[in-house]
Amino acid sequence: MSPKNHKVRVGISIGDFNGIGPEIIMKSLSDKTITDFFTPVIFGSGKLFTYQKNIFKLNLNFNYITDASQAQPGKLNMVNLVKENSTVELGTPTEESTQLAIDSLEAATEALLKQEIDVLVTAPINKDEMVKMGFKHAGHTGYFEEKFNKKGLMFLVTDDLKVAVSTHHIPITQVAENISKEKIKKQIRMLHQTLIEDFNITRPKIAVLGLNPHAGDGGVIGNEEIEIISPAIKELSDHGILAFGPFPADSFFQPGKYKSFDAVLAMYHDQGLAPFKTLAYEEGVNYTAGLPFIRTSPDHGTAYDIAGKNIADPQSFTEAIFAALKIFRNRSEYNDLMSNRMQPRKMAVDNGIDEDLPDETEA
Repeated sequence: MSPKNHKVRVGISIGDFNGIGPEIIMKSLSDKTITDFFTPVIFGSGKLFTYQKNIFKLNLNFNYITDASQAQPGKLNMVNLVKENSTVELGTPTEESTQLAIDSLEAATEALLKQEIDVLVTAPINKDEMVKMGFKHAGHTGYFEEKFNKKGLMFLVTDDLKVAVSTHHIPITQVAENISKEKIKKQIRMLHQTLIEDFNITRPKIAVLGLNPHAGDGGVIGNEEIEIISPAIKELSDHGILAFGPFPADSFFQPGKYKSFDAVLAMYHDQGLAPFKTLAYEEGVNYTAGLPFIRTSPDHGTAYDIAGKNIADPQSFTEAIFAALKIFRNRSEYNDLMSNRMQPRKMAVDNGIDEDLPDETEA
């Protein structure tokens, strides 16, 4: 089916229901025309969402289903994972809210793998509490890497600013030992391809930040730039990828500098996310690049301090939904283009013609 005619099925995992997850989900879906754009499929609990929608005085009606394959266009579909009442303690993570966060994520991921949904948008989770409950990963990225058997890249995006991070949720003391020339080359290639396929940027320009203050100051404050980062950039540049740097991180995020590039690769979590969240907090979206499936999330956490107060802003979650839709359509159109482009080439090769081969009659 053409992506232009396909009503994209957006799976939604609810995160920790004692945080702001259900509130921002329901606020994002509260516009009566929202189902004109996509088909929502929430993996949660009907009784839980009914309880919370009454707290926030939201007028929504859910279509309760037992499996994502039963989702109907034009309705707010709820895969009812829990039929019993949930004990809600807004502002405080509990074993019950943590377990449902895990169950919701796993059910949504299974539906994604079965192609019962097209994209997945994840509400905020409490990583510490989930690990205590036996969840093996310090965040969504590692979980999806294991499920999809492929390395991903944490990529924070808006229309004007796109920042990926080389190392994810690890202690700062382990960052230097977790970067290498080959890893950075692989990540820049992944970023390059993502920008082409998923963001429709034909010749992306990628800025790479240094690890050390002042990008090492020529080796005075560390050698990683000289021994690892610069060689990786040069090798890729020699092969036509427009990668530049390493740039000192402390002065890079000035409008006149970062806007000259299509994306930035930072070396560690806070080096990239601190400036991103400062510049683009309300509209920022977390996208896991490089995976065979599309997953986005808002760029904020569970916000227990405001849970239940009806003041949570759904903008970042709404942006995450529409970013997933846009990426899905960009990727579908790219794949269609590549498929159509390959057909004439295949036919030519099948007929003994290959324009890439040199003509043996030429001198």
